[in-house]
Amino acid sequence: MRHESGIARLRSSASAAALAAMMAQALASAAAAQAPAPQTRHWNFYPAAPQAHAGAPNVLLVMTDDVGFGASSTFGGPVPTPTFDALAAAGLRYTAFHTVAMCSPTRAALLTGRNHHAVGSGSIADVSSDQEGYTSVIPKSAATIGRVLRDNGYDTAFFGKNHNTPVWENGPMGPYDHWPNGMGFDYFYGFNAPFADQFHPDLIENRNPVRPPDQPGYILDRDLSDHLIHWLRIQHTVRPDHPFFAYYASGATHSPHMAPRDWIERFRGRFDQGWDRMREETLERQKAAGIVPANTVLTPRPPELPAWDSLTPEMKHVYARMMEVAAAQLAYFDLQIGRVIGELKAEGELDNTLVIFIQGDNGGTLEDRVGSNQELRVIAGAESTDAELARDIDKHGGPEAFANYPAAWGWATNAPFQWGKRVASHLGGLRDGMVISWPRRITQVGQIRTQFTHVIDVAPTIYEAASVTPPKTVDGVAQQPLDGVSMVYTFDHADAAPRHREQYFELLGNRAYYKDGWIASTLPGNMPWDNSGRVDPRTFKWALYDLNTDWSQSKDVSAQYPKKLAELEAGFDKAARKFHVYPLDANLLARMAPGVRPSPIAGRTSFTYYPGDTRYTAQAFPAVGAGWTITAEIGADGGLAQGPVLVQGDHFGGQALILDQGRPTYIYNPGDLQHLVKLEAPDVLPAGRHQVAVAITALPGRRGSTVEMKVDGRAVASLTSEFAVGGRGAAYVGRPGIAPIADGPLAPPIPMTCGCEIGFVKVEKATAG
Repeated sequence: MRHESGIARLRSSASAAALAAMMAQALASAAAAQAPAPQTRHWNFYPAAPQAHAGAPNVLLVMTDDVGFGASSTFGGPVPTPTFDALAAAGLRYTAFHTVAMCSPTRAALLTGRNHHAVGSGSIADVSSDQEGYTSVIPKSAATIGRVLRDNGYDTAFFGKNHNTPVWENGPMGPYDHWPNGMGFDYFYGFNAPFADQFHPDLIENRNPVRPPDQPGYILDRDLSDHLIHWLRIQHTVRPDHPFFAYYASGATHSPHMAPRDWIERFRGRFDQGWDRMREETLERQKAAGIVPANTVLTPRPPELPAWDSLTPEMKHVYARMMEVAAAQLAYFDLQIGRVIGELKAEGELDNTLVIFIQGDNGGTLEDRVGSNQELRVIAGAESTDAELARDIDKHGGPEAFANYPAAWGWATNAPFQWGKRVASHLGGLRDGMVISWPRRITQVGQIRTQFTHVIDVAPTIYEAASVTPPKTVDGVAQQPLDGVSMVYTFDHADAAPRHREQYFELLGNRAYYKDGWIASTLPGNMPWDNSGRVDPRTFKWALYDLNTDWSQSKDVSAQYPKKLAELEAGFDKAARKFHVYPLDANLLARMAPGVRPSPIAGRTSFTYYPGDTRYTAQAFPAVGAGWTITAEIGADGGLAQGPVLVQGDHFGGQALILDQGRPTYIYNPGDLQHLVKLEAPDVLPAGRHQVAVAITALPGRRGSTVEMKVDGRAVASLTSEFAVGGRGAAYVGRPGIAPIADGPLAPPIPMTCGCEIGFVKVEKATAG
């Protein structure tokens, strides 16, 4: 009998794994002893990786959404933001920082350091137009901070809201040049949209649609912070010798206003005094803290907004609750960014991290005159009634409500200024609180800086702090000059003369020109909550304000200084011609229409889709409504199959074709669960392959639709609805949407997959002839 050697016996024993580990460790130690230190190794042919400047800081750039200057406690507001407060105490507060009065334009200017029209972002991406300054396409001649820092040795990541991808490029086939990965961010986790449902977000990870983690009490802002913290840990472990650039763009407090229920309860009763008194209280705190001069005037409430004391007790209760929800959402995000700051401190990275925290991409929103529990219906032109608001107020802030507060609360959070979001002529829309913290560099901590600054100044500030020279070319494309001015000069000198001396503003025809403390502003020609744009911006009247003596822009002095007004109007015209502002256009509603911008599905009338995890955005799935037919090939086993065939939309509005206990069922949700439309086949599908068709027809001469269902060519059910039946939002085939298509007893549960075989789903539009 053959005897095993000692080594062979060890290999066959339980100790083999331990021996292998010992041998591997010995070999690694020997190799390490013979190899030069990694940091001294010179490679002959491997490409050299970019290296950051020695001592270059990490950069954390934070931006919230639709937050007014006077909202956070850091700038005198009623909402406690202890993380923002702590950063201000360890850094600097900037009280004259300006945005562009709306989302995409502000963010394009932030990321590029160029004026928004100069990078094709004169409006939000959803209403782009075929004019040089309004295409929504950031040109390759304007590389973002992410790209520039990545090329200079930084690890880059982006979390949260991306609203700078042209909408026609948002589908499952891209192209991806203008997605975050294509704009210089190595990692992206967030959403490509103007807003997100905090409980059911349509998430993207890099280029891939993903579903939110399945966890109890899920909410988006916590998830974003979880992912950012995880990314920081990976970066700190794998590449600790590289600085990072992390951009965190929360959706708080853009509608829908949503927050954990226990956080909403923390604010119960905190806003019972109403919006008029809240503004007064905010200004008192601002003056006491030195945020505003002692002689600052509180600008009056626009006559179009009601006085708090004019409301009924019931509506005071309703509206106070709406502000409680918005406050909870902002405070909850402050907690989440606090977790990120805590992680940096625990890693020993905070000392050399430049934190730039911009509280809002514009002023508080005035887009909903009376508030809503279903904001998408308001955008479609159906303003909420008091009865509807009161009926659903207990849902406000939760997953069933697409919540927004009335314009008066947005105006109140912009204290002490006039107006708010969309109004690019007045400080309520333009001025937001900003804090910069950098413990290793900023020594005059806890101070206030009053120099005029602008969102285009952020990129130059980061470049100077990182000792990065902006490139003259990127990928062979000559770069546009930066329009902004670095703010580093303000770090050590509170009384330094402002270096950003002139700036134009324009959005939806509202415009202004700032120069050395004076600002010329047009007076709004239509209200911010009016999307019709039935006005000619060229007819807007101009006013003049001396911000050197009138900090809140409260007194028009154009009659006293007509030459100064003429000078600033001419300044605006010169800038407008240089940066592609003309032609002016205030018609937001018209620019929402199909055909105004490119579409990969324009002109087509027939589409065939197949089951899978693909998310079809509005640019990859047609607006199925009157004149369209949905036909699905379904293989049934004759049983009580349950699940989705086609889902387009969610509980805020949309449609679905499902199997419910084996029966084909069509559901239309108009955004009001009180009027859910449901059409069911009377019988279970027998075993075999079948074609189920749903045809939608407009009622002749009046609003409404007829919906007819056929199975294998035979009509089995029909109904008539007062609504213009159709879909909205992202579509899925053979999968449910992220959110349920509807809530309540009329809506059957929809599991993840259908208990059947789906061959295809075809949507076709009837053609003339």
